[in-house]
Amino acid sequence: MLEYVVRQTAAYMESMPKQIRKKSGQFFTSIETARFMAGLFAIPAQPEITILDPGAGTGILTAALLERISAIPAVERVHLICYETDEKIIPVLEDNLRYVTAHCLKKADYELRTLNYITSQENAFNGCLFPESGITCDLCIGNPPYMKIGKDAPEAKAMPAICYGAPNLYFLFAAMSLFNVRDGGEMVYIIPRSWTSGMYFKRFRQYLFSHGVIEQIHLFTSRDKVFDTEQVLQETMIVKIRKQRQVPSDILVTSSEANCDFRHLQQISLPYSDVVSGSDQYVFLMTNHREVDAICLLNTFPYTLPDFGMKMKTGLTVDFRERESLRNTEVDGAVPLFFAQHIQNGHICFPIGKEGEYLVPSRKSLVQPNTNYLFIRRFTAKEEKRRLQCGIYLAEQFPQYQTISTQNKINFIDNADHTLSKDVVYGLYVLFNSTLYDVYYRVLNGSTQVNATEINHMPVPAISIIEELGRALLKQSDITEKTCNQILEGFLHGKNQRSSSHS
Repeated sequence: MLEYVVRQTAAYMESMPKQIRKKSGQFFTSIETARFMAGLFAIPAQPEITILDPGAGTGILTAALLERISAIPAVERVHLICYETDEKIIPVLEDNLRYVTAHCLKKADYELRTLNYITSQENAFNGCLFPESGITCDLCIGNPPYMKIGKDAPEAKAMPAICYGAPNLYFLFAAMSLFNVRDGGEMVYIIPRSWTSGMYFKRFRQYLFSHGVIEQIHLFTSRDKVFDTEQVLQETMIVKIRKQRQVPSDILVTSSEANCDFRHLQQISLPYSDVVSGSDQYVFLMTNHREVDAICLLNTFPYTLPDFGMKMKTGLTVDFRERESLRNTEVDGAVPLFFAQHIQNGHICFPIGKEGEYLVPSRKSLVQPNTNYLFIRRFTAKEEKRRLQCGIYLAEQFPQYQTISTQNKINFIDNADHTLSKDVVYGLYVLFNSTLYDVYYRVLNGSTQVNATEINHMPVPAISIIEELGRALLKQSDITEKTCNQILEGFLHGKNQRSSSHS
């Protein structure tokens, strides 16, 4: 059955350019991934099972799950509910559903709903009138559309309790699917991993963890091989969720390089509280004991930057919007405009002859005090060794300026109330330039963008310890990652010795 659907899908993909499919967030699951996802379900031993596929596409996931259920004697009948609104693909899906239900070893029938999966259940989800517009299923399998929508889009308005800012369709689909699953039922989704942290997804996480629990996570170590025929550069994961309140003791985390090789899995079983952690219920996606050790170690630190009045913020100037104000050389009224390229080996090098590295500010919001900062690049390439790339900015390097500006592709840490001391800036550099913090951030956020929200939530030691780390670095002749590791490890070793002596 599944091979037939895959052949039909390949024919459709050849006839429909990727650019057209991308506009609706349409990316098809491979046969290997579909079978792996279907294999994650614990199929209930009951006579009849209802399956929901909320963004069915050509029906690959439905076919894979139906194929698996066909081999389970206890199940006698299967009812399929598939949603799809793309008029170009509906004929392919309907043909595939007719084929798989006719060739299934069980009694099988299907409903093909050409309604908007989100808006058609708005009343039911929000507890309004006509709750019968909602559906209930035993198992839900999904590869939802990956597409940002406006905060005023009908789908966003249909689920206001889940949205913060401009949402993405994929997590609205996931929330609605959990709503549709019966108590004790399961859902398996392949989705981007961006929902696991950050403010934009906080309400979704709150909904998810107030109605369900994660039982298994699968991670792909190579993001460009998940939808290998589609060239999707998206950090993607598979997650299995059970609709229940009782939290399990452990979560199974598996990983593989690509979608075509699920036979050689790495796996690790982790305490649930280590994976789903903190008041914001971030999900830490750890795949090995090195990452587990980093998370557990840093989570013993009792503070965050805002506890000391410090915050990481995004650079102030969007340079392409200020073209008229940019200058290649210093002129009257101009201030330095710092870019990511000015961060070099932990130091700030300026000027470097870069085009537009001076700014004649057109308004006050484009400048900030010339004070001490820790700069951190906002964007890095996937293949780069480090995600956190920092530079120490000291005002004493540029005494001729009262104000400076920062381009919005770098972040900076400051204190709005007073100047950061040199010891603090160097101490922050020790932390964020260490391997330990880089590992922590990679686990916390799978994207190549360094976000202020996550940095401001990362645990840090007491301010006196940060100053101590800074003083230790100031005595060194180099400020490499290796040096930072040695200083931080020295502190942690002493901390462990002190804890042992007290015990």
